[in-house]
Amino acid sequence: MLHTIVFLPLLAAIIAGLGNRAIGNTPAKAITTGGLFIACALSWAIFIPVLAGQPVEGQPVMEWFRSGGLVVEWSLRLDTLTAVMLVVVTTVSALVHLYSWGYMAEDPDQPRFFAYLSLFTFAMLMLVTADNLVQMFFGWEGVGLASYLLIGFWYHKPSANAAAVKAFVVNRVGDFGFSLGIFGVFMVFGTTDIGNILAAAPNYQGSTFEFLGAQVDTMTALCLLLFIGAMGKSAQLGLHTWLPDAMEGPTPVSALIHAATMVTAGVFMVCRLSPLFETSEVALTVVTYVGAATALFAATVGTTQHDIKRVIAYSTCSQLGYMFFAAGVGAYGAAMFHLFTHAFFKALLFLGAGSVIHAMHHEQDMRYYGGLRKHIPLTFWAMTLGTLAITGVGILGVFGFAGFYSKDAIIESAFAAGTQSGYVAFAVGIFAALLTSFYSWRLVFLTFFGKPRWSQSEHIQHAAHGDHAHGHDDHHAHAHDDGTLGYHPHESPASMLIPLGVLSLGAVFAGFIFHHAFIDAEGGVAFWKGALAFDAHLAEASHHVPMWVKLSPAAVMLLGLFIAWNNYLRDPGAPARFVAMFRGLHAFLYNKWYFDELYDVIFVRPSKWLGRFLWKKGDEGTIDRLGPNGLAGLVMSGAGVARRLQTGYLYTYAFVMLIGLAAAAAWFLPKMLGGE
Repeated sequence: MLHTIVFLPLLAAIIAGLGNRAIGNTPAKAITTGGLFIACALSWAIFIPVLAGQPVEGQPVMEWFRSGGLVVEWSLRLDTLTAVMLVVVTTVSALVHLYSWGYMAEDPDQPRFFAYLSLFTFAMLMLVTADNLVQMFFGWEGVGLASYLLIGFWYHKPSANAAAVKAFVVNRVGDFGFSLGIFGVFMVFGTTDIGNILAAAPNYQGSTFEFLGAQVDTMTALCLLLFIGAMGKSAQLGLHTWLPDAMEGPTPVSALIHAATMVTAGVFMVCRLSPLFETSEVALTVVTYVGAATALFAATVGTTQHDIKRVIAYSTCSQLGYMFFAAGVGAYGAAMFHLFTHAFFKALLFLGAGSVIHAMHHEQDMRYYGGLRKHIPLTFWAMTLGTLAITGVGILGVFGFAGFYSKDAIIESAFAAGTQSGYVAFAVGIFAALLTSFYSWRLVFLTFFGKPRWSQSEHIQHAAHGDHAHGHDDHHAHAHDDGTLGYHPHESPASMLIPLGVLSLGAVFAGFIFHHAFIDAEGGVAFWKGALAFDAHLAEASHHVPMWVKLSPAAVMLLGLFIAWNNYLRDPGAPARFVAMFRGLHAFLYNKWYFDELYDVIFVRPSKWLGRFLWKKGDEGTIDRLGPNGLAGLVMSGAGVARRLQTGYLYTYAFVMLIGLAAAAAWFLPKMLGGE
């Protein structure tokens, strides 16, 4: 069963990719989508017995390779953590495949698109079922490759190409750290098998090695190197710049990458190796502060963006920060619980945004929306449910949406940890929750409420010309003289609405149904069964924090809702006045803290200058001049001299022979005569 789940998407990707237009759009879509729904059904068939407490075990595939003392088996690891990830990945991917039937209906390269989706899913499944670090790295790089292909799917768009390259390059930085971490782990433990590494990790706690004359803690160095890889894949502060630009890909790609797959790989890896991270307090502190900083950074930037997909993208970045600082304080169960619930409501929000974009003929700027709830009511209710989930709406002890259980569990765990980093994470988490509520409801109000900022007076012209089919996912409509836009909003087809309905159920009920198993002290120990370092004492302490701690997320959620309502419904002119008053602050946030500009000055321009210098002065000016070009010039000069001697006339050759004989005689005759 596990083999089928992992390899069926690969088989579907090969058939759709190689068959391409030869087999046609419908067969390619049917094969890939059908394969994912089968994998999804089998994943739930594994997860439900796990939830009931039945034991599970991995399945070997073959010996991958052997090199000296390094023996790498290709084996599919199956435990509770894997079962959770299988459900998350295959469910979201299957629904994204189905959604893409409607969203990509006009695209001429549908087989290629669906092949990429299935290939991406296979790589992620390889990552989450990895039984050793080399196999994990294979899946790790596989999702990087597939994300490059998907983000740059509309390759004729310069912005899509640039975004794909940016994602690839930034992830290579993180992957370099991850690979060094794997090398270091093998040097220390003599194996890449995850089970053996985690079992032996406590024996190396406190050990050191010498580096540049200083003693360095072994476990801290290994964990920090591994965490650099997680920072790249999960877009943590410093290596986050690729994530918003990934919006250049089609909207289903955004949902797949941001909700359940690539960006969660770093969180999964930290939780998988949690017994290793538990041996280094310094590494956990770094994870906590980086996660908290990312949650704050992304939430502040999300409050100023106008592109509906970018708002949700920065929301993803912020929520990943929550997951990491949960892991940093030792609440790995809460981190995985939020990963689980986040997959449902974030996929719902992205696909809902895609439905809005589809209805508005591919306009993504929320300033040109308004009043859409009457025109696309099903999309409106789906996105409202997703917003209720991400903002954590609920009543203590009664019922709450998904985020109410998972995000609140993280905030309470950070406080219950009782450490300085935990208290900082708690404070940042509360403030980020306020901003999350504000920008989430801002998106809803700008999109679905207020006066329509578009015109129904005439049909939009560019829609008939297939802009979407040519990859204009961010195309802005033609504005009329009065500043309005010629739109006729329409509800999405059933293939797009069905996934929204299914994900809505997850956004509403996932937290309520599964929170006892994931994060309660007794339930968590029984559920995780050692798949991660579950701290039952911390889980129990998080349930007994002061009441003001428990009520703080709800209070800031309501405050954020009120601020958004006041600024975008009651007094729509308030945002413009705020921007005019705090123009510098708004510019700072709108320009994403100027990270891109800073990296351009520090890294991009010097790299280009160095490359150009080495090209002109080093390659052309020195190597080519003294090497190939210099030798070639010498040969050409010699050939020119030789060519003058080879006239082709017989008397010339006879004359040269005569000169040669005369010279020989002049050289030898005096010696011969002198000898006599």
